[in-house]
Amino acid sequence: MAYSTAYFPIPACSVRWLMMLVIVFTLLLNSNSVSSYSPAAYGDFTCRNLTDMERGKLDPKSNGVCSEEAKPLPVCECGFKMLDSSFLSKKKMHEIEKGANDFNIPIIRSNQKLVATTDGGLHNPSCLVFNSAWKVQQLEHEPNKKLNYPSPANIQRPNSDEDIAFMSILELGQLLKANLITSVELTEIFLKRIKRYGPVLESVVTDTEELAYQQAKEADQLLADGKYLGPLHGIPYGLKDIISVPNYTTTWGSTSFRDQVLDIEAWVYKRLKSAGAVLVAKLVTGSLAYDDVWFGGRTRNPWNIEEYSTGSSAGPASCTSAGLVPFAIGSETSGSITYPASRCGVTALRPTFGAVGRTGVMSIAESLDKLGPFCRNSVDCAIVLDAIWGKDPDDVSSRDIPFRDPSSVDITKLTVGYLEDAEMEVVQVLQSEGVNMVPFNLSYTVDSVQGILNFTMDVEMLAHFDKWQRSNLDDEYEAQDQWPIELRRARAISAVDYFQAQRARGILIQQVRESFKVDAFIGNATDWEKVCLGNLVGIPVVVVPTGFKKISDAPSNDTRRRITITTGIYAPPDHDHVALALAMAYQSVTDHHKQRPPIDDLGPNDSIPDSPKSL
Repeated sequence: MAYSTAYFPIPACSVRWLMMLVIVFTLLLNSNSVSSYSPAAYGDFTCRNLTDMERGKLDPKSNGVCSEEAKPLPVCECGFKMLDSSFLSKKKMHEIEKGANDFNIPIIRSNQKLVATTDGGLHNPSCLVFNSAWKVQQLEHEPNKKLNYPSPANIQRPNSDEDIAFMSILELGQLLKANLITSVELTEIFLKRIKRYGPVLESVVTDTEELAYQQAKEADQLLADGKYLGPLHGIPYGLKDIISVPNYTTTWGSTSFRDQVLDIEAWVYKRLKSAGAVLVAKLVTGSLAYDDVWFGGRTRNPWNIEEYSTGSSAGPASCTSAGLVPFAIGSETSGSITYPASRCGVTALRPTFGAVGRTGVMSIAESLDKLGPFCRNSVDCAIVLDAIWGKDPDDVSSRDIPFRDPSSVDITKLTVGYLEDAEMEVVQVLQSEGVNMVPFNLSYTVDSVQGILNFTMDVEMLAHFDKWQRSNLDDEYEAQDQWPIELRRARAISAVDYFQAQRARGILIQQVRESFKVDAFIGNATDWEKVCLGNLVGIPVVVVPTGFKKISDAPSNDTRRRITITTGIYAPPDHDHVALALAMAYQSVTDHHKQRPPIDDLGPNDSIPDSPKSL
């Protein structure tokens, strides 16, 4: 079929055309020895031990020859075998080598100059677009309806700033509307907590104090003039530091980009600003959005400071859990919302792919990246999602679909499945609330789900950081066993194999769609297979705290440090409101989400160390 910028009726995943033109023989392309074609030169360069050649263990005295005892093997065959193309005859291999030099390399280099002179994927998106909708016209262009939020009753201003810091968005909004507090006062409370606890948790990159007070004063003035913008009016929040805000560094958590200032207003920042929210900080992202290690350290879990937060949305999870912000925006490509939310015990939502625009956000994989909220509870998640949901004109993957009101869902008419690894307390609570709960198993035959995810993520990431790798900046990366190894390996994934992975992804999506016979299902939110599957298919999941257990090797029997227990509530694409409705029903009769981590008081015979980096 012909490819165009239009949406595909079946999933089609993005990769730059330069990746479609990548040569089969990747190893030779990246070698200085093939700058000009010479059959004689290839004949002289031999590898007598494939394993040693693949590992780069060449004898320095052998002029490009491996150990003596093995069978002679042309170096080109080593490369073709690495690409699973050793079925080709030697004649065909040499034809490919010549064709690569005469045809492929000039095109590749031309494309590099055109689209790969800057890193991060902020510009020039792929024209191959993944559409996560199971029905192409499903809900498109329906008008948005105003959501009905519950109104907290008899809200009074607490005496302590600590209590204020752990109030929900709706509760803080009630204080603001009743003139019991100002946005400037709220901003001051949260900035103090950011400055006090951010260094301990290693969770904040930059506070945006000047901007925050400016936005807070504007919010207060609007309220004084009788203009109320909605439930986020005057509410402080934080952004993961892959999201661009003018006049402030957007470091991507990386030594290579720590001084970077982008003159771009990210779409999600624009939406929140128009809703009256107040940005107080840029929060830690793992370096280039990988795990919790960044140029300033490694982000910690507020429930157990000797434990790391995991996941690249480390700052949003840690800061929300610790009451440094009422809510934060993070991102997920493969687990960066679900993992840190689970570890830090906060409610979070990985939304449907394409539901939230990504303009101005560092891109790992255009066909996988999603932005979502970390909050006190699922009602707050619905409020934030309502503000950021919708079509972004500069993000071709975003879609014009309405966000339906979770409070309008009659949960007693839902059939909800539960997997073997579901938290049974959640099942029992929802059943007591009238939900039809049934045992469930998501059936599919694709056995390479995790591999498809890695192929997709790594190839698309490398397209966005091609210059970074070619400049050897990966040598200064903070965790050498992470992106550097994965992206070097991605050089050896041919365009054919990337595309075959996307075809396999299409089969997976079809099988999941056919197997999804319930309205939603409950299951482990951090099981790696489900994380990969959920991101490949684009389905939403709400992470819900469900309890706590004691830490192992506790320094004291009375320590207040805990391991958080969570579960995931999954729904089909574009049915985020269903997952949220179930989470809201569960949290309306439980209080796990209201518990506070022991930041200041770890308990008897347990104390916060002077320097967290010494742990």
